[in-house]
Amino acid sequence: MDVTEPTHFITVEGISFHVEQVPGEPATIFLHGFAGDMASWSLVWDQLPENFPRIRYDLRGFGLSKITVPEPFSHTSDLLSLVNSLNLSRFNVVGLSMGGAIALNFALGYPQRLNKLVLLSPGLVGWQWSEPWVEKWRSITAAARSGNMATAKQSWWQHPLFDTTRRTADANLLYDSIARYSGEEWLKDYQQEALPDIDRLITLQVETLLLTGERDLDDFRLIASLIENAAQRVTRVDHQGLGHLINIESPAVVAEHILDFLTD
Repeated sequence: MDVTEPTHFITVEGISFHVEQVPGEPATIFLHGFAGDMASWSLVWDQLPENFPRIRYDLRGFGLSKITVPEPFSHTSDLLSLVNSLNLSRFNVVGLSMGGAIALNFALGYPQRLNKLVLLSPGLVGWQWSEPWVEKWRSITAAARSGNMATAKQSWWQHPLFDTTRRTADANLLYDSIARYSGEEWLKDYQQEALPDIDRLITLQVETLLLTGERDLDDFRLIASLIENAAQRVTRVDHQGLGHLINIESPAVVAEHILDFLTD
């Protein structure tokens, strides 16, 4: 029997979040990366036992979770509101890239709510990006804001961040998620400004599994090293030959790491 609930919407603070849930406790919440949606987790999701309690959802502004109220917001606050609406007192969080930055930010702000934390190629809230990253980002947002959304999406698909992913058999998962992306955050970023998390990494209390690819870009390699060296309860597994999206490049291995860590 399929215990996965059909995708549905949960309205919190006036925002309807597109959610898929396998009920049970403790729940594990999966947060996707930029320009993705909850389908980004499909390969890993399908490797997990069908009764493994888990939740994935489209972050605000991505997938079917629309920015219906044009005002400043926080993905971390959205996560808090969502878990409160589901009456989850303690849970695990798995975050990829931008989702990793959100997951880490939540762990730093609300450590009492988490059992364990898993970070895949995480970003970092308030990170000062390198000049090559900034230049590429500016060209993508400029294309989107000038009405060339197709060009912006193509540039994101061709970004060096995804060089290794584009060579995999499942590259279409990334391509399709970019095609579905509305481009809302390229047009205008409504996220609230936040203090840099780098200044409080040393305070991370939650037991953390850090999964990285040795062929990821320098910004993300540096972020991972800072997390690994600053916090006391971080176990890092660095995968040879893999890049940024290890959830697509090696989903079975990622799922095994997650299960072993969360069920230990």
